[in-house]
Amino acid sequence: MTQILQYVVDTLSLGSLYALYSLGIAVVFGIARLINFAHGELIMIAGFTLLLLDGWPLPLRLAAACVAALIAAVLMERLAFRPVRGAKDDTLLITSFAVSFFLQNLFIVMFGALPQGTLLLPALGSSFNVFGVSIGKLDAATIMVTFLSLAALTLFLTRSSLGIQMRASAENFRMARCLGVPANRVIATAFAISGLLAAFGAVMMVTRTGLTSPVMGVTPVFAAFVANIIGGLGRLSGAVLGSYLLAGLTVAFQALLPVGPRSYRDAFVFGALLLVLVARPNGLLRAVATEQRV
Repeated sequence: MTQILQYVVDTLSLGSLYALYSLGIAVVFGIARLINFAHGELIMIAGFTLLLLDGWPLPLRLAAACVAALIAAVLMERLAFRPVRGAKDDTLLITSFAVSFFLQNLFIVMFGALPQGTLLLPALGSSFNVFGVSIGKLDAATIMVTFLSLAALTLFLTRSSLGIQMRASAENFRMARCLGVPANRVIATAFAISGLLAAFGAVMMVTRTGLTSPVMGVTPVFAAFVANIIGGLGRLSGAVLGSYLLAGLTVAFQALLPVGPRSYRDAFVFGALLLVLVARPNGLLRAVATEQRV
């Protein structure tokens, strides 16, 4: 029983981290029908902000990381994606990769390619026991941050006028635009939200690893993309569901595989996810259609 509870806690922790990553991609795709692979670089920008402000008071470091990622996300939309908004899907995809590679190489030139260490929230490095289950304080914090982010995002989308406009745009952007929904403001807001979520993910990631690097966003954005595809691309609930499924399979194979095959854990995980896609080609929840992209 204790092992099962430990498995649940580990799945919730890893799934919550994946959810922070994947929600940012889902918010943007839901509105703009754009898969933003440069989302990982928003995580990187927040991470380097934490690194550069090492020694500053913690609240200022955290606030600065959020502001930096938010501004970077809005500028990314304004300078890179808005000029090609009406282009074909392959053009948008190439633009997304181009922004990602540009920012990665820019930071390599500025800071070097090697990872750099920084200490963040050391108090979360310990753990506590509940009914024989070891729960890391960082794991508990990750779960709490994710659930609070989900609650805040839900309230924003259901209670604010701008949030309601975003929901209407996600259902049918052309119709919403004809009814007076401001396209630029709605899409910029979606990018701003994705920037904040990227900053939250970066804080949890840097606290966990103690490292920043120009490629620190590559693995998170890949996991986020997989979670979105599995859950149903463009669905916030699908992104969360896919994140916890990906985390659950990862933890399960890590625990159940013998020592030898354990190094091939990811192959088993993605093999299982492939079976899910065979059974549900559009994801666990039907993906948002792309025809209505602006």
